[in-house]
Amino acid sequence: MTAYEHAGDPGAGSDPAPGAGARQGREPAPDAGPAGYDAVVLAGGAARRLGGADKPGLRVGGRPLLDRVLAACAGARTTVVVADVRPTARPVTWTREDPPGGGPLAALAAGLRHTTAEHVLVVSADLPFLAGPTVGRLLSALAAGDADGVLLTDADGRDQPLVAAYRASALRRELTALARDRADRGAPAGGAHLTGLPLRRLTGALRLTRLPDAVASFDCDTWDDIATARARIREHGHVLDEWISAAKAELGIDLDVDTKVLLDLARDAAHGVARPAAPLTTFLVGYAAGRAQGGPEAVAETARKAAALALRWAEESADAGPDPERGKPDVAPDATPDTRPDA
Repeated sequence: MTAYEHAGDPGAGSDPAPGAGARQGREPAPDAGPAGYDAVVLAGGAARRLGGADKPGLRVGGRPLLDRVLAACAGARTTVVVADVRPTARPVTWTREDPPGGGPLAALAAGLRHTTAEHVLVVSADLPFLAGPTVGRLLSALAAGDADGVLLTDADGRDQPLVAAYRASALRRELTALARDRADRGAPAGGAHLTGLPLRRLTGALRLTRLPDAVASFDCDTWDDIATARARIREHGHVLDEWISAAKAELGIDLDVDTKVLLDLARDAAHGVARPAAPLTTFLVGYAAGRAQGGPEAVAETARKAAALALRWAEESADAGPDPERGKPDVAPDATPDTRPDA
């Protein structure tokens, strides 16, 4: 487990990759351009401290850990997941180290073979709090300096080499050197040259910049870690954003809207009309914006109209005041009330 402290949050689509043997998703995401980055996600560990559970598939906040990590690196030109193929929230390129279970260095080498960008994000699949802004910080720091890589450190100051951005040329150089050294010592040919080697054999040869981040570096190695992650996202300051992210992922919606506008609308509808009017009104706003095929601006405009209606409704109720004769529905003076039992 990476130590976790209850601290404030940090400044917190893939297209087919080249190379034979890679298994690809059904449709590519838009190209991020020549200045983009690739991502390698290591998701094939044995999860021994979880009793061999399917760790990438464990859910935190209603979403598998792997999908949470994939959402954080959604801007990658190519996303390679080193693991057996499984359903994911977005298309990725699949590959596996040879032999499977060869450890993080062998997995990294396998994933790196299917990338082309010079800047590569390297992450594990068990990071529940990794988010896009943290990925951006790592990549920006890498681009701004001359280091071989930028990695996060945890609450205890320990390096987390699987939450990092690296220069692909530096990774390939050192991986090749390690494999050659193992071959010279008589190791079997092929991917087995890197089997079982610890990550520090790689990172120890690199010039690294470190960014402290106790939250984004938190990983889930034990059931206690899973419980901690699940509890944290239900805290008051996080639960709403987590729920919205999970709901959008589940419904296949990629739309960022001003949640304050919708919450204000719900408040006005609840206070000015009736409490059940709040969820019904926000649903109608979303439906209307969807019918108009609009984006965030359409949602905001539809919400503005509905909020104005709720305020007018409230004003009419206030105008009715204590006078029992005011605010009644208009009926003809000689109308006879319907006295049927089921009226």
